[in-house]
Amino acid sequence: MKSKPGEQKNWKETLLAHYHQYRPVADAGLFILITYLAHILYWANISWFTSLPWFLNFQEFMKESLFQHSYGVVRHWYDITPSGTTMWFSNVGYIEINNSCSGVKQFYQILVLFLLFPGPWLKKLWYIPMSLLIMYGVNVFRILVLSFVLMNWPQHWDFSHDWILRPFFYVVIFILWIIWNERLREAPSSPKETIS
Repeated sequence: MKSKPGEQKNWKETLLAHYHQYRPVADAGLFILITYLAHILYWANISWFTSLPWFLNFQEFMKESLFQHSYGVVRHWYDITPSGTTMWFSNVGYIEINNSCSGVKQFYQILVLFLLFPGPWLKKLWYIPMSLLIMYGVNVFRILVLSFVLMNWPQHWDFSHDWILRPFFYVVIFILWIIWNERLREAPSSPKETIS
């Protein structure tokens, strides 16, 4: 609604105008807040999560699946021996896929982010599962890259694991959020203009 010169806007119109002006900043702040709180709440409640049988079963399933898919590719590149969910590389070292590698935390963060972030529920019904599949693929890719680093630059394995590939999860989550926010989320209606 346009106001006439000299006429004051009511507080709703002012708030809506400011929201539209600063929406990108507000959306980014909401993304950061949800992602950070999900991270904090996950680790604050990890002992409760691990007391739930279904959570432990899902974590075990994810760990096994990640191992099988990663091993299925890496064994074509390098001479490795599997043992449980560990890949032993000839004369170099090993990569063990444990509970923290399973990707369950990243699944949790994606689920919390897109359930809480505004947007149409019908689109969320397909976008959330698709995002989870993408995150699983990223996790397999991470194990493949770590295998390559272990075989070629073993002295850089810890740095690659902790400072490149772990933060890479958040880069992917951020990209998924940008796609959601900029392409799939319905934009709020702009203030209606009236002709006076």
